[in-house]
Amino acid sequence: MRVGLIGYGAWGRHHARAIASAPSARLAVIAARGEAAEAARRAWPEARMVGDWTEAVTAPEIEAVFVAVPNHLHAEVAQAALAAGKHVLLEKPMALSLAECDRLIAAARASGRVLTIGHEMRLSTQWGRIGALIDEGAIGRPRVVQITLFRFPYRSGSGGWRYDRARVGSWLLEEAVHHADLALWWLRGSGEPVSLRANAVGDPGMPHALDATLRFADGAAATIVNTVAGFEHHLAVSLIGDGGSIRALWSAAMDRAETASASLHLFRGRAAPGERAEALDFAPSGEVHELATQAERAIQGFRAGRAIVTPEEGRAAVAACLLAERSAREGREIAWREAAA
Repeated sequence: MRVGLIGYGAWGRHHARAIASAPSARLAVIAARGEAAEAARRAWPEARMVGDWTEAVTAPEIEAVFVAVPNHLHAEVAQAALAAGKHVLLEKPMALSLAECDRLIAAARASGRVLTIGHEMRLSTQWGRIGALIDEGAIGRPRVVQITLFRFPYRSGSGGWRYDRARVGSWLLEEAVHHADLALWWLRGSGEPVSLRANAVGDPGMPHALDATLRFADGAAATIVNTVAGFEHHLAVSLIGDGGSIRALWSAAMDRAETASASLHLFRGRAAPGERAEALDFAPSGEVHELATQAERAIQGFRAGRAIVTPEEGRAAVAACLLAERSAREGREIAWREAAA
C-alpha cells in the first residue's frame, strides 16, 4: 500500500523508517517544510516531497496517510484525509477536545475508510503481552492497575509547540494519554469508568507531576502517576487480579532507546512469603520497536477494514486526560459522565 507521511519532525522521522520497513507499505509522499523537508529529501529520495499537507492528503498516488504533526493539527489533518478517501493512522492524542474527536468519528463513518489511533504501546512485546495474559485468564479478572512514569522533561518540539498550550493542548495528552489507553484496555472487562480523581504539582495542564485514579462500577481501579521533571525514562506497571498478579519495568536513558533494561513477571494465584514469580521472556520493547510493528499492522488493518485502536477508544483516552486536568483544577472527584461537559 502506498503511504503518505504528514510531518517529518523527530517523531515523524521514526514513522518514516517504520513505514519503509513495513513489508506491506511503500513511503510514497512526505509533507514537510524547511529544514525538515531537506532532511526528508536526503533520507527518502524515492518519495515525492510536498510542502503543504493539503497536497499530501489529496495525492492520487497514495491510499493511506500517517499523521505525525503537532497536536493541535491532528483533527484538521485527519478529517481532511478521510474526506479525501484515505485511510488514516493518526498519532495520539486523537484530538484536543471531545468535540473534535466526535467530528473525526463521524468523518470516518461517512468516508468508509479506517481511522486508527497511534497508541502503539498496545503492540509492545511487553505491554501488549500483558493484554494477552489478561485475555488468557493468567491473573483472573484484573482488579487493580498501577502505571508509574518517571522521566526527563519533555522536548520542546519544532517551534516550541510542546510548551505552548494552544498547540499541545495539555501535557497529559502527550504521555499520560498512552497510559490511560492501556488502563482502559486492560480493564475493559470492567466496562466504562464511573469517576476520576486527580492531583497535580504545578499547572494541572502542564504539571511537573500528576496522579489520577479511575474507578469502575465493579470496584476495579486504575492509578496513573506521571512525573516529567525527573531524569532518564522509567516506566513501572503492576496489575493485581483475583487470580494472580503482574509486574513490569522498563528503564533507559531515553524514551526512544532501542535497548533498555526491561522485565515482565507473572505470578499465578496468590503469592506466599518467599515465593518467586515467573520471569517471562519477550523481544525488545520500546516505542521505536512498537512503531515498526504498528506500521505493518495498520496497513493490514486498512486492507481488512479494521482499526488497531478504534477512534472510540482514542476518544476515551482523551476524555480521561481532559477529566484528570479538570479534576486537579477543581480539587474534586468527577463523574465520568461529566467528561463531555
